[in-house]
Amino acid sequence: MAANESGIVEIVKERYGAIARGEQSGCGCAATTDVAKAIGYSEQDMAFANQANLGLGCGNPLALTAIQPGMTVLDLGSGAGFDAFLAWRKVGPAGRVIGVDMTDDMLARARANAAGLGATNVEFRKGRIEQLPVDDASIDLVISNCVINLSIDKPAVFREIRRVLKPGGQFAVSDIVLLRVLPEKIANNVNAYLGCVAGASLLNEYILMAVEAGLKNLSIPQIVPSKSILDAYGLDPKTTTTGCCLGETSEQGMSEAASAVASVKLHGKKP
Repeated sequence: MAANESGIVEIVKERYGAIARGEQSGCGCAATTDVAKAIGYSEQDMAFANQANLGLGCGNPLALTAIQPGMTVLDLGSGAGFDAFLAWRKVGPAGRVIGVDMTDDMLARARANAAGLGATNVEFRKGRIEQLPVDDASIDLVISNCVINLSIDKPAVFREIRRVLKPGGQFAVSDIVLLRVLPEKIANNVNAYLGCVAGASLLNEYILMAVEAGLKNLSIPQIVPSKSILDAYGLDPKTTTTGCCLGETSEQGMSEAASAVASVKLHGKKP
């Protein structure tokens, strides 16, 4: 791993560790419940597992997804466990949910949340999403929420998704992508990287990574333009120079980034 890539990983780990410890907020500009509703979660979702909602998502990966009792579900970058617990509710006692996260403080918080919910068939493992601590062909459904965009090796993530899925297994991820190339000054901004933007790929490149990993039946059931994302976070790119999904930059940079960003759901399967 190159030195600058290693530095990005450590900065990401520290930022999300601070969020898990309560030293920073995932989104300081709106209540996490309001944001969660705006990006696809229901009142029932909030009531069930809101203690695990840290306001870090950009969509609901379980929405528009066929998830059945008894499935084994893997959540990439599981954080405090919000999506993992919503999946657990659907797979039932015969199913299983595995969360993978690289941040010790997030794992500790997720495990405490699991104990509080009595979720004995939910497990959280430490690891990187580019090299998952999960057996080959052992997963029915892979989910992820605004995490792959932060990876420094996204093609490896899609290869890992294919490896761990059972034949015919599916994946459903929500992520931040770019609709056009970002200006260099924003693309090189570490704060913007932490906020999802500078780490995001162009939509066509993002899809190509999944294709080259050997994943099939790809579809994009939902694209949410940047204006909806900004509205969810209570931001106006014309007047705001800092944001949960846009990092910290100038007014002009904020507007340029906002016009290039979208949240997408990407679905597919392993042959």
